[in-house]
Amino acid sequence: MPGKVHIGIGGWTFEPWRGVFYPDGLAQKKELEFAAQALTSIEINGTYYSTFKPASWSKWRSETPDGFVFSVKASRYCTNRRVLTEASESITRFITQGLSMLGDRLGPINWQFMGTKKFDAEDFEGFLKLLPREVDGLKLRHALEVRSPTFVDKKFYDLAKRYNAAIVFADDADFPEIDEPTADFTYARLMRTKENVKTGYAGPDLDKWAKRAKAWAKRGDVFIYFISGAKVRAPAAAQALIERV
Repeated sequence: MPGKVHIGIGGWTFEPWRGVFYPDGLAQKKELEFAAQALTSIEINGTYYSTFKPASWSKWRSETPDGFVFSVKASRYCTNRRVLTEASESITRFITQGLSMLGDRLGPINWQFMGTKKFDAEDFEGFLKLLPREVDGLKLRHALEVRSPTFVDKKFYDLAKRYNAAIVFADDADFPEIDEPTADFTYARLMRTKENVKTGYAGPDLDKWAKRAKAWAKRGDVFIYFISGAKVRAPAAAQALIERV
């Protein structure tokens, strides 16, 4: 059976979206509820910098409809370190802060590595071994966002596949573009939105991404986020792609 395609943006609090994506006069506390009706997924970015109480996670779940899914960006304290195998305590702290309160709204966790982090097979496998498969009985899925060209390596692909970890596909001129089926889902971040294009990406480009999303769905669920670039256009780009898919 083909997977589901989830499409969205990074976060939901961004002042320039008010009056562009969010209607004029919409209360800020209603923004997540509005975004969750217009999109099918959101990547929570604030978790990269901070931890949140279980009540916050529960509140986010309550403000979204059935079928909506959050991806979660892992804490920088887990990934921005010289020795990844020393991340055990940070990983546990991140995972147990309340993610399970999202319940069926919980999608993949995005473990983002800085561009200065180079591929070291032994250390990276040690890190993958630390990633838990579940929390409070809830299955966890892991995606690896690498930014160094040293990860364009079959050894890395084989490692990711061994641990059923997706390699994040990045549509960005500065990062390696890796499209390898290493997990039972696909995770993509599209970062070339342009402010002078109302839908962020031109129509023909969105058509191509829709076709690619459908192809990815043949191998499992798909998570696509419009991130960076002209951020003000991210919601419009996501909505335009949702219409096509």
